[in-house]
Amino acid sequence: MCGRFALTLPDDAVASWFDAVHVRASFDGPRYNICPTTDIAVCALYEGERHLVPMRWGFLPRWYKSMTDGPLLINARSETIAEKPAFRDAARQRRCIIPASGFYEWYREGKVKEPWWIYPSDAGLMAFAGVWQVWNGPDGARSVSCAIVTTQAGEGLSAIHHREPVTLAPKDFGLWLGEEGKGASGLMQAADPTYFAKHRVAASVNSNRASGPELLDPLVID
Repeated sequence: MCGRFALTLPDDAVASWFDAVHVRASFDGPRYNICPTTDIAVCALYEGERHLVPMRWGFLPRWYKSMTDGPLLINARSETIAEKPAFRDAARQRRCIIPASGFYEWYREGKVKEPWWIYPSDAGLMAFAGVWQVWNGPDGARSVSCAIVTTQAGEGLSAIHHREPVTLAPKDFGLWLGEEGKGASGLMQAADPTYFAKHRVAASVNSNRASGPELLDPLVID
């Protein structure tokens, strides 16, 4: 699962990483606690070119009459994405990539939940596989929304949580976006156990109002 993440690089650096030719995402500085239903930076293919654009994190199926008409779909399970009515068309036709510096996950033991910061071991960017679509409400409302694709956690993360976001290597961006034919389903796998680094962080990140680079600091236990 992925329910919170961070992106600390500016839009132009992210666009360069994706080789995006158009940049319409615009956010004020680093974001250390990105929450569902907010706009996030997304790399998507438009008319054969890569764009970096803002999308609402929280996929809206076409049949929703309002943005709150059903469950909040922030993740799409890789095992069922091709069959679920909410996602199956997007999985075939509207795949995207969501950049992140890392994400938060919560380890649960009884009633206690411990937040962890999980990030690439090389301290670079990570790319979440995603799906997107345009939603038009009956009252004229319009939203471009997306979800992060998840899979069963591999050895690197299974001790913390049973799910992890599908992460893509740069060499696979073209295949996931649909630029290089078929075969994207083969990318929906857990990451190599050596890919992730992780450490516990303070419980302050539990609040969706929390912000600032200190959220990423390792927890110090006296």
